[in-house]
Amino acid sequence: MSKVILVTGGSRSGKSRFAEGLALSYPALRGYLATAEAGDAEMADRIARHQGRRGEEWETLEEPLQVEETIRANDGRYGVILLDCVTLWLSNLLFSCDGGAAEALSRVERFTESFKGLQTPLIIVTNEVGMGIVPEHPLSRTFRDLSGEANELIAARADEVHVCFAGLPLKLKG
Repeated sequence: MSKVILVTGGSRSGKSRFAEGLALSYPALRGYLATAEAGDAEMADRIARHQGRRGEEWETLEEPLQVEETIRANDGRYGVILLDCVTLWLSNLLFSCDGGAAEALSRVERFTESFKGLQTPLIIVTNEVGMGIVPEHPLSRTFRDLSGEANELIAARADEVHVCFAGLPLKLKG
């Protein structure tokens, strides 16, 4: 069984940079599984900044929905796979699954069950979105709840869990 590491934190907390640093301790070639899609200029700029931080020892896989399948298809190919990020994956699932949040959470559960069969170490980045105010809009509350439940499932099955605050990582598990 391969090691699974979860890195969580708020927006702009340093979690992606920290996760990339963890990945550097594994041999190249490293796989970077990106769930973001450049739907506007601001998001395209974010994606470009993330890509700019990584060197030639990284290969980017772009997959907004089929995360588990992409990881399985590339298992054993890389020294490590970094999934960035679960939060965007959940958003993509929420808007594409006919079964809404329940189906999205079921996909996350299947994803976590696949951890035990992986050969390649996996580092997972996710946002902690439930520490603020209760959102006014029902869809926003659904997303906040889905994110919290998904993070719980992943953290329970991860070997290590880290949280980042203000660029400072704190190890919670492992």
